[in-house]
Amino acid sequence: MNADTAPDVVAETRAWIEKFVIGLGLCPFAAAPFNAGRVGVSVCDQDDTDGVYQAFLTALFELFTSDPSELETSLLVVPQGLASFDDYLDMLEMLQLAVREAGAEGMVQVASFHPDYRFADAAADDPANFTNRSPYPMFHLIREDGLAAALESVADPDAIPARNIARLRGLGGDGIRTLLAQIKDQ
Repeated sequence: MNADTAPDVVAETRAWIEKFVIGLGLCPFAAAPFNAGRVGVSVCDQDDTDGVYQAFLTALFELFTSDPSELETSLLVVPQGLASFDDYLDMLEMLQLAVREAGAEGMVQVASFHPDYRFADAAADDPANFTNRSPYPMFHLIREDGLAAALESVADPDAIPARNIARLRGLGGDGIRTLLAQIKDQ
């Protein structure tokens, strides 16, 4: 990736968060930090396992050494690598192990998003998969304490996944693809 494309990747990722994640109400916790500028988006320009791993460690360090009032949560976007969902899942497992080995388990969790995300029990074309589909492979680093505080402000947080699945199935594959195309064309 050349340096000129990273701003485009960040812009598209931010548009996806704003119009898709927040716009569809998929994450009731996303709007406040996003609108306050406390969601970091970094782009990994590497396409190999070691490069992605190092970029993740850098993002994790940045999250832990930043004031939560300035950086509450962070996305590491990998536009050149991990195109295969299986390779992505292998990398996710490696990164979750890195969190444990760093002694950060219970302090940060890694949420997963990929263009071909597919729940184990879902058909490939099930709109429910779009709850975790993103424009690029990415890893969302979430501070556990911030998540716990956000959960306290939401009535029945356990109902969020079922509500999201119903919302996306209601939109249907064509509706979702139309919305995503609009976001990409901005």
